[in-house]
Amino acid sequence: MHVKGELLIGGKSYPGKGKAFSAIKPKTGERLGEPFHSALSDDVEQALVHSWNAFHSFRETSLAERAEFLDRIAENILDLGSALIDRASDETGLPKARIEGERARTVFQLRLFADEVREGRFQELRLDPADSDRKPFAKPDLRLRNVPLGPVAVFGSSNFPLAFSVAGGDTASALAAGCPVIVKAHSAHPGTSELVGRALQKAVTGSGLAPGVFSLLFDAGFEIGQALVADSRIRAVGFTGSRRGGLALMEIAARRKQPVPVFAEMSSVNPVVIFPKALLNRGPEIAKQFIGSLTLGAGQFCTNPGLVIVVDGPGLDAFLKAASETITDAAAQTMLTAGICDAFKRGTSRLESKASVDVVGRGRPGTELEGQSILFSTTGSSLLIDPELQEEIFGAASLVVRCKDAAELEAVVKSLEGQLTIALHLDDSDIEIAKPLIPTLELLAGRLLVNGFGTGVEVSPAMVHGGPYPATSDGRSTSVGTLAIYRFLRPVSYQDFPDGLLPSVLREGQ
Repeated sequence: MHVKGELLIGGKSYPGKGKAFSAIKPKTGERLGEPFHSALSDDVEQALVHSWNAFHSFRETSLAERAEFLDRIAENILDLGSALIDRASDETGLPKARIEGERARTVFQLRLFADEVREGRFQELRLDPADSDRKPFAKPDLRLRNVPLGPVAVFGSSNFPLAFSVAGGDTASALAAGCPVIVKAHSAHPGTSELVGRALQKAVTGSGLAPGVFSLLFDAGFEIGQALVADSRIRAVGFTGSRRGGLALMEIAARRKQPVPVFAEMSSVNPVVIFPKALLNRGPEIAKQFIGSLTLGAGQFCTNPGLVIVVDGPGLDAFLKAASETITDAAAQTMLTAGICDAFKRGTSRLESKASVDVVGRGRPGTELEGQSILFSTTGSSLLIDPELQEEIFGAASLVVRCKDAAELEAVVKSLEGQLTIALHLDDSDIEIAKPLIPTLELLAGRLLVNGFGTGVEVSPAMVHGGPYPATSDGRSTSVGTLAIYRFLRPVSYQDFPDGLLPSVLREGQ
């Protein structure tokens, strides 16, 4: 299967006629292959027409058919072989081993949703029979099931070209719910998006589904994505990216005559809280693990540990010394795009210019397209009066916050915005100190973890990859794990329906 630079709409493929753009090799800045072309408004309309028409049949496919479809997508992605790995690595600068691991994760989560669909628990079937003898009023017959919302617009992310893009978690969970998907591919990896899109389109055909179940659009700017979100036929949005981008889509969706949910993952600094005994007993060890997590993948993870909160005391100097020595050996790494690299450098320069901030250590310098890892420090009192110190810098940069005592640490924690993750490093003797903080932490993050770091998100029925705003637009949901399917469903109650009029799953004897 080859990259042709084509839109995928309604079972067909053809080149766009809008603005041209090219895939870029992040390592060299060179153009990669032939240019792509943005979709036009007519292409968007065609995708929407096909998607809406497909919804009426796709929503009522049997659970077995839908599960088989998800499994077929997974197989088709594997069948792309090395062509997918090579293209994704070229377009992102990520090592092939990382792409292979991400492909395995993408395939696994598709199969996980296939199993979830087969079990059918997400339907939440509830039967509450009538009671004509109830006094003073007879009780009606009530039956409930979850139904799919409708077509979903999914925006591919920059940092996960497979697992959070064309066939990633948003697409997999929407399709599992019975919702057609229109993907707006990320312009940084269009060839990868097309290859995966063709694998998905092939699965639609092979499963005998309506061709509008899946479409793929390209856009060099923002117009196509904005048009999708504004259209009445789109009933939900899945987005992974910047806070600015997520807020823009939320605003468009809210202005509609019928507002729709935007499930946006936006920004998080994923605080790490180190408690006194752990700091004293294991400071250097924790520091080395922390720097390893910070610099993983050039720090381009949404769960990157961007803030470390600790009480100034015994063990802190040893922690900072080990962290400084470890980061000094960290090589500069190619970042996903020149724009992301520029934003990282501007962010670190802005932080370094603050009088309240010191540099603890830097990694080895690199080229203009590479990010140099850096670790800063500040005081708890400085962070409490300067909200900018809490802002995410996307890349391998982090800030150690030295609190004067436990009370200031608690104040710093309570000042935090919503997060995807919060990590606690503690020894057994720290448990009683940490326990009072847990209720506060539960209000701040979707995932709490002990003696680890947030990088590495397990795809599991028990995983929550979400959190209070601004980590996500809706802290009640997750974009990873089987609970993600509930984002694209809503409950419908059927009162006193004759058996022949009920959905088959709610009929007597089913």
